[in-house]
Amino acid sequence: MGSGPAAGSVRARYLVFFQYLGTDFNGSAAVRGAQRAVGVQNYLEEAAEKLKSVVPVKFIISSRTDAGVHALSNAAHLDVQRRSGQPPFAPEVLTEALNTHLRHPAIRVLQAFRVPSDFHARYAATSRTYLYRLVTGCPRHDQLSVFERNRCWAVRADRLDVAAMREAAQHLLGTHDFSAFQSAGSPSASSVRTLRRASVSLDPAGPLVLPQESRRLQFWSLEFESQSFLYRQVRRMTAILVAVGLGAVTPTQVKMILQSRDPLGRHQTRVAPAHGLFLKSVLFGGLRGLAGSPDCAQQESQGPGGREALGSPEDFRLETSGPE
Repeated sequence: MGSGPAAGSVRARYLVFFQYLGTDFNGSAAVRGAQRAVGVQNYLEEAAEKLKSVVPVKFIISSRTDAGVHALSNAAHLDVQRRSGQPPFAPEVLTEALNTHLRHPAIRVLQAFRVPSDFHARYAATSRTYLYRLVTGCPRHDQLSVFERNRCWAVRADRLDVAAMREAAQHLLGTHDFSAFQSAGSPSASSVRTLRRASVSLDPAGPLVLPQESRRLQFWSLEFESQSFLYRQVRRMTAILVAVGLGAVTPTQVKMILQSRDPLGRHQTRVAPAHGLFLKSVLFGGLRGLAGSPDCAQQESQGPGGREALGSPEDFRLETSGPE
């Protein structure tokens, strides 16, 4: 038995789901040192200081997002070690405490769950889904509703060839070397990934768009699902699919680009803007019998698809139905 300040204290590990609008942040990861930039993690860990853990709380984030990218539901694990004689926080108490002490209004903790001490939020994730939002019919960015400007990419076109985009997306499905869609600076040892789903769909104009604007604007959603992605892979795939929609690239060329494995080719330098991208969900498998019922998470994530949206009973995730 140790005699330090942690002697006799109990450590509890939690899986926490949280969301944020990324406009004001330098990404999800913490920014250390004297820099003026700040990440979402900085605010989460600052709020966690109020928990008075014996050992400082560090958030291990499941999915890193770039500056300006949003998250409908990201995840992280953290350890809280209370003083001797104090029981671990109930998950709902931890959630309320973190939200109470968060100093930025663009971050919200959705829910927390107790997990085993060897659980790792990054390596245990079995699926990640990204949503990219586009709008057509808006020739200039400043003509877009102020409520949408930092939440979608205003493509300078009146229409997109969606059939061609869907055909091109089919070439990306499956297991491939995605080197052609990887930006420099990726820490991944392998560029082989399995893209399980790629979809292009029309979204109805939301209530934040005026009726006279909704007649000329069309909103589109692109969704991509994989266990993991390469650095900026989703934004680069989005840029290529938009090029297909504009007629600048053919679906067959997308297949050739993928097979080239060349990230510096003629079309591969395009990267969709960060502000249209949302991390929609992170899914974990095999987490049954958690100390805290996931019923609330299921209720929040049902949407039009009901409970089927959660997948098999072995799966565990918190997913919202769309951007707020």
